[in-house]
Amino acid sequence: MHQRTTPPTAPTVATGRRGMARKALLAASALGVVTALMAPVRAGAAPAPAAPTAATPLAANGQLSVCGRQLCNASGQAVALNGMSTHGTQWYAQCVTDGSLDALAQDWRSDVLRVSTYVQEGGYETDPAGFTARAQKFVDAAHARGMYAVIDWHMLTPGDPNANLDRAKTFFKAMAKKYKNHPGVLYEIANEPSGVSWSAIKSYAEQIIPVIRAEDPDAVVLVGTRAWSSFGVSEGSNESEVVNNPVNASNIMYTFHFYAASHREEYLNTLDRASDRLPVFVTEFGTQNYAGEGANDFTMSQRYLDLMKRKKISWTNWNYSDDHRSGAVFKTGTCNGSNWTGTGVLKEAGVWIRDRIRQ
Repeated sequence: MHQRTTPPTAPTVATGRRGMARKALLAASALGVVTALMAPVRAGAAPAPAAPTAATPLAANGQLSVCGRQLCNASGQAVALNGMSTHGTQWYAQCVTDGSLDALAQDWRSDVLRVSTYVQEGGYETDPAGFTARAQKFVDAAHARGMYAVIDWHMLTPGDPNANLDRAKTFFKAMAKKYKNHPGVLYEIANEPSGVSWSAIKSYAEQIIPVIRAEDPDAVVLVGTRAWSSFGVSEGSNESEVVNNPVNASNIMYTFHFYAASHREEYLNTLDRASDRLPVFVTEFGTQNYAGEGANDFTMSQRYLDLMKRKKISWTNWNYSDDHRSGAVFKTGTCNGSNWTGTGVLKEAGVWIRDRIRQ
């Protein structure tokens, strides 16, 4: 769906056994415990974790779970998280800083940050320990500002997630071990499977989910769907294959991705139908074409957002960087500076999506 290769301008560079720990964290939040933020960081570093303040999405909602077809908070109320996805952290770590995340949490009023760890394309496979540490630093930075974090295993090419099964087990074991006592994480186990059957994706999910559950039994797991997380539409299928053969696990949601200038009525209708039968989280979308570039189609994008708002479907937009493509929210060069707030540093898509998150 969204074909992302190395950018020409890329840099070289509280339930279960954890209930008490999570309640303690949220109690500290309610008291307004604030930890000083560190200086701006570059090339993968990020601030240390801190307890979120009482007014934040994380403190207000606590441990999430799937109830029926909805994402629900610790009180059992349906919630919809809205926020942004990072670009690949092997290219745009310099866009995830003190200043940019302060802007995302406070100026944009985002609920969630999706931290995208590419597996190939110069990502995780080149330095597993380094990219695991980088992902953890960015997750910690989101938590420090009271945002949730989606831990995105950004497999793209090859399209079969089983090709990276062992790497995924290692990564998710490390992440789940670190965050097993934290209410602020969701695990996205396969970004955009493609060229592979739903049964193969399901088999992968049923091997990865137990690895996560062994460490972190309570967190929500997000399962990628066939054909670039389109419920199979991009390869001539539909959501029925998932409805008729769901993953054998509880507390999970299925992901759907769309790019509004390319993905029209058939995709919108699929999202509508699928979310009537399954819990769905839109972990990636853009207002442009499937490559995240070209002209914005805000009219079609708004139709998707209206549907997601009506059905309380959570979403994160691609992407929080200054990549040259129109889908990156910041103007090129912004990540080399220190100004992140307001609309002056944003491209047209950035102005639009910031306004939607703030609503």
